[in-house]
Amino acid sequence: MYAVIFTAKIGELDDEYSRLAARMRQLALEEYGCTQFTSCSEGDQEIAISYWPSLEQIQAWKQNSEHLAAQALGRNKWYKSYKVEIVEILREYDSNSR
Repeated sequence: MYAVIFTAKIGELDDEYSRLAARMRQLALEEYGCTQFTSCSEGDQEIAISYWPSLEQIQAWKQNSEHLAAQALGRNKWYKSYKVEIVEILREYDSNSR
């Protein structure tokens, strides 16, 4: 299992951003195998973490034409800066684990 961690310094968000973010989440989950997608923002910081079964699915998602257009808008319109990290999950546990 892999996680994609997206962090950004927000410039200014608008209604178009909200619509597009919802569409990107839907597309990742329904068509590219993403198993979970969580995001939040506070002040001028945003973080989104998505979970994926394989690196191939992440790569396919990265190359989706709608996602490429959204990335360009993010760079040119909404974000002052951003970083993407792809990490492999080596171990997982939660409050129900023993």
